[in-house]
Amino acid sequence: MTRLTRIYTRRGDSGRTGLADGRRIDKRDRRIEALGQLDELNAAIGLVLAFDPPEETGKLLREIQRRLFELGGELALAQSAVLTDADIEALEAAIDRLNAGLPPLQEFILPGGPPAAAQAHFARTVCRRAERSLWRLAERERVTPASLAYLNRLSDLLFVVARSLAHEAGREEITWNRET
Repeated sequence: MTRLTRIYTRRGDSGRTGLADGRRIDKRDRRIEALGQLDELNAAIGLVLAFDPPEETGKLLREIQRRLFELGGELALAQSAVLTDADIEALEAAIDRLNAGLPPLQEFILPGGPPAAAQAHFARTVCRRAERSLWRLAERERVTPASLAYLNRLSDLLFVVARSLAHEAGREEITWNRET
């Protein structure tokens, strides 16, 4: 295992940063933007975990954090895919499992609720931004379809996690109503 004994290098002070393969690229590069968005998403999920969600949800979110870290590694190395259709199917199965215990949607739900649910809603919006960033990168460079689909499905999962956390806390969701 590599030890990081010195955190700062000063090499990025000029507006360029290094990829894992040793190449130096501009910090405004779409690849770096996508990496930053994935990092922010991972941190947003970490905040959901800080609220000690139910064990199954916590385990699921920690696994997602590992997958996001691996996706970041894929982008940093500009290498082959780490996410597969099986990862997407696992998200879909988790969505179905969590959604089965929730009341059916009748209206749009406004983001909020108890702190853990509100944070999950926020993580969902960060996920959508990360997905858009990855699509912008895909306009110019190869991005695996599974990576793009994974982020799309993950935002759906985070929505259901938010609903599940609100339900678990016994809080009624606030719905959008055109007349009020």
